[in-house]
Amino acid sequence: MQQVRKPPARWPWLVVAVVAGAAGWWLLRPAMPVHQAPASAETAAPGGAPPPPVATGSDAPRIQHPPEPLPDAADEAIPALADSDALVFGELEALSGDPSLLGLLIREHLVQRLVVMVDNLTEPRVQTSVMALRSPPGQYAVVEGEGAAVADMQANTARYAPYVAAFTGAEPQRLANTYRRLYPLFQQAYAEIGGPDAYFNDRLVQVIDHLLQAPPPPSAAALVRDERGRWRYVDPALESASVGHKALMRLSAEQQAAVKQQLRALRRALARP
Repeated sequence: MQQVRKPPARWPWLVVAVVAGAAGWWLLRPAMPVHQAPASAETAAPGGAPPPPVATGSDAPRIQHPPEPLPDAADEAIPALADSDALVFGELEALSGDPSLLGLLIREHLVQRLVVMVDNLTEPRVQTSVMALRSPPGQYAVVEGEGAAVADMQANTARYAPYVAAFTGAEPQRLANTYRRLYPLFQQAYAEIGGPDAYFNDRLVQVIDHLLQAPPPPSAAALVRDERGRWRYVDPALESASVGHKALMRLSAEQQAAVKQQLRALRRALARP
């Protein structure tokens, strides 16, 4: 995938990606360029998680949340990152409970795409070519309010309901165990875009914390179409929100609360207190 500038994001249900990584979603600064996933990986991921980066000085990063390996992880065959698409997609099928929902996933370079997508959820824009998810069927629904268009919360709630249900209905510890077993793949993909000191589980916990700070859905916020026909918030403060925050802001209040509850449970399973 080639590096390009980031247009506005459109997926209010991106939190579903957390199922694959056992959470979602990463804190890039707005001035930093978007990380790009490699088209393929040449090296194989060993059966266990790679050793943490070695601190070489006082300024070296310290790993905050190393994932605990599963007791039987050494007995599990983990393929090379470049050959991992089938395995990871199969694990997602087992977790989802509804394989039809996985039709939105882009299967090629799945781990790399998930890592890059998670790593950019805190950005105000993200390039569609790096996403692991396609848009859900249908269109984002609006209604004409008093002098302005506003979100049609009832229609949009129904549109996102299957994906929210798939995420919130999964057992958190099972999600965490799948993520821990596949962690060598996620760590390798993240190190390839962030350098040898980049540690994906720390980034994942950062992203979860960011998502948990999302404001309540602004159901009466005015919307306007941009030059490309896409709906944007009139309020600059809302429009400048991160991709992850917009994802949660476009859910209903009940859906957002359920997603946040699941994110908290996943954080407990993945992070040190």
